[in-house]
Amino acid sequence: MSTTTTLSRPAPPSFEDAFAPDWPLDVRRTLSVHLRGTGDPTLRFEPDRVWRVTSTPDGAATVRIAVVSGEVRIAAWGPGAEWAGSRVPAWLGRDDDPSELDCGDHPLLSRLHRTTPWLRLGRTGRTWDCLVPAVLEQKVTTTEAHRVWRALLRLAGEPAPGPAPDGMRVPPSPRRLLEVTDWEWHRCGLDGARRRALRAVTSVAARMEPPEALDSADLQRRLRTVPGIGVWTAAEVVQRVFGCPDTVSYGDYHLKNQVGFALTGAARTDDDAMMALLEPWRGQRHRVVRLLLANGLARAPRFGPRNAPTDHRRI
Repeated sequence: MSTTTTLSRPAPPSFEDAFAPDWPLDVRRTLSVHLRGTGDPTLRFEPDRVWRVTSTPDGAATVRIAVVSGEVRIAAWGPGAEWAGSRVPAWLGRDDDPSELDCGDHPLLSRLHRTTPWLRLGRTGRTWDCLVPAVLEQKVTTTEAHRVWRALLRLAGEPAPGPAPDGMRVPPSPRRLLEVTDWEWHRCGLDGARRRALRAVTSVAARMEPPEALDSADLQRRLRTVPGIGVWTAAEVVQRVFGCPDTVSYGDYHLKNQVGFALTGAARTDDDAMMALLEPWRGQRHRVVRLLLANGLARAPRFGPRNAPTDHRRI
């Protein structure tokens, strides 16, 4: 007696589109700014495609992006498929204009600007998905923040819709975050200060969407009225939501030294000195920072022991 096994086929995409970029697109490097460490449940790079999971005003979405013969091919699943899929060109920097940076007679920046044509500042158009991981990264090591992000997605994130790779999850909604108990937060390794900041932003999340109704300065002002949200967190959000070319992450533990070293050779710089160095490129200061980082020139010497991550689960 023989049996027949029926193999389930992945559901067809709810949205499909394609476009031919008119710039030297590098999908991986453009989207890497959204990657929160190895194993990020919302972003997965494969040799021939990229998977991204996002929340949208219409619900969750899984988006697959592949480049075939110079054409970007987009497929998306879930209730938010059309919203997310239609924004992929903006994610990849279609609306950005690198020519707005005038390097003047600065030889280093002129060279970097000429030899890094792929650098585009994409815009997500979604505040919430950028805000939660930015809060988690406040005043802790990158390693610790990424570990908590993964733990939070496993705890409170829904499985990604469609044929996403195993383990991909949707960022939890504001309502779902409010349901997380103190004990569950502790198990994720989140300290009290960031926990309070997350709870505060859930209560005002609706005021931050849709970001198209605001500009970068407006969104930063709104964010900074929330307890626990300062200059650095607001900057990290608008850089991704709007692809803001000017807003610099003032207060970052490493950035001031990285920029100072790249532009002057000094091993140590403070935030105000960094901003003074970037002043000639006001309007494009974040783009200048990205150029320096992308080319590996912002590697200031380290002195003393490195900060060890604090595991708040053991406190």
